[in-house]
Amino acid sequence: KEYMDNFQIETAQNVSIYQNVASIGDRILAYLIDGVILIAYWILSLFLIAQFGLDSQSMGDIWAYYLVLGLPIFLYYILFETFWDGKTPGKAAMKIRVVKLDGSKPGFGSYFVRWIMRIIDIAGSSGGIAVVSILISEKGQRLGDMAAGTTVITEKKRVSLSDSLIVDIPVDYVPTYPQVTVFNDKDVQLIKTLFLNAKRNGNHNVIVKLADRLREKMDVATPDENNIQFVERVLADYNYYTQQ
Repeated sequence: KEYMDNFQIETAQNVSIYQNVASIGDRILAYLIDGVILIAYWILSLFLIAQFGLDSQSMGDIWAYYLVLGLPIFLYYILFETFWDGKTPGKAAMKIRVVKLDGSKPGFGSYFVRWIMRIIDIAGSSGGIAVVSILISEKGQRLGDMAAGTTVITEKKRVSLSDSLIVDIPVDYVPTYPQVTVFNDKDVQLIKTLFLNAKRNGNHNVIVKLADRLREKMDVATPDENNIQFVERVLADYNYYTQQ
């Protein structure tokens, strides 16, 4: 499958949000990009070392050789992910990054565990174990992710008809809530995303909380419609007023 399943996180405000797990293709491409960068660094370092004429028999020069050539390559992944919000240059190019399963930013310990586990996941099996574990994991985790409680998500904006703000409304539609104009397009996009995800996954409690929040924001008394009908009416009314 092109994309892994979404997974649900619960924010401090008890609102369910769905993260899009990065596809195996994006992760492999990110790995290849990082590999090209590391190879380019290796070649450039060899060239510079040759220009400085380091003596391969001198202990001091040998230490300098391994310090310049080996240490940055060895620490590449853990340093970039730790100091660049879970991204390496390859991950940034593919718009993916490492997060904790609750959606929060991992700490150094989590990045360290992922980095150490690369020995098994990637280096020791030419990436075979990582690929298999990502494919069979519900949350797109390699063994290092499982040990660290992390996964890799995509930050790409996936545009589809359901993601659009457009809601089909009849020509003779009569709106009910002019208060919907307190929202902007970004608000309504979030409302629609949460609502559709909750309907699709049967999370009625999310719909209840969402409807309550909308009533509070719009200063609406308890409507005649049920919660689902109310949210659908809000989306339709917003489309009506913004399309006029």
